[in-house]
Amino acid sequence: QLARIQTDSVVEMLCELYPDFRFEIAVAMSTTGDKILDTALSKIGEKSLFTKELENALERNEVDLVVHSLKDLPTSLPLGFTIGAVCKRENPLDAVVFHPKNCGKTLSLLPEKSVIGTSSLRRAAQLKMKFPQLEFRDIRGNLNTRLKKLDEKEDFSAIILAAAGLKRMGWENRIGQLLSPEDCLYAVGQGALAVEARAKDQEILNMVSALHDADTVLCCIAERAFMKRLEGGCSVPVAVNTVLKDGQLYLTGAVYSLDGSDSLKETMQTSVNYFQQNEDGPNDDVQHVGITAKNVPGQAQEAAENLGVELASLLLSKGAKHILSVARQLNDAR
Repeated sequence: QLARIQTDSVVEMLCELYPDFRFEIAVAMSTTGDKILDTALSKIGEKSLFTKELENALERNEVDLVVHSLKDLPTSLPLGFTIGAVCKRENPLDAVVFHPKNCGKTLSLLPEKSVIGTSSLRRAAQLKMKFPQLEFRDIRGNLNTRLKKLDEKEDFSAIILAAAGLKRMGWENRIGQLLSPEDCLYAVGQGALAVEARAKDQEILNMVSALHDADTVLCCIAERAFMKRLEGGCSVPVAVNTVLKDGQLYLTGAVYSLDGSDSLKETMQTSVNYFQQNEDGPNDDVQHVGITAKNVPGQAQEAAENLGVELASLLLSKGAKHILSVARQLNDAR
């Protein structure tokens, strides 16, 4: 349902921009990540859990565009594909949804040993440190399924979800607590929608590029470059927070051990205050961590990508590789 709502919202924007075109939502598909619901995402070991089947349809020309949650897209896309648009980001923070009996509480007010549901190693690692009195357990399924499990059983006192998904579903009233970046840094790309297309399909790319939100593009390029340099994915706890203000892009990035006891966190900034130049010719096809954004200044995109790489390199020089490799081994052994 959320995937459909997200797709409809992109189609709506395209219809407003191009009233003479007809946009047809041709296919509703289940992906590997949708089908395997009895295993933690971090254990399935597939880089394109929610994207591969959709990319196959794109490759076969069955569809021309695919709408994703950007956080589901790997930092390296298969050859021949690109992210042709990154739409304006919804609130990227994580949210706590409480069991009806805990309505009005916050995580710090829950009784000791209360069980919190999350399938994210990133969320669990950070919150275990912040709230050592709580227990964290895997919960899988789409938003509807997870909320049903919360409400109809007594297994969980609360679950952690992305605020953006709840808002898009019209369930903002279920948010009992928004987790600030001090409590929980969010996932790379969280809250942003990505429109994937064939990299050589210039007509389609020109069309969807109007959906790009420049600030979101720059923030997400920095985040994705950070993740790529760390070789992170959903099997290790990597988290970010980005702020773009007065032409300065601030990126905070962190890596965690599975229990959160070991972590590295740093912040860096760079100027992205560049004006768009006419960059005709071969530069049209330049991708930055899988994103093609012709209407965002190329120098700004480069600066954002370099920021992510430099921040990751700083963490690696301080021992991030060891933290992540131990986290990966422990996760594989679980």
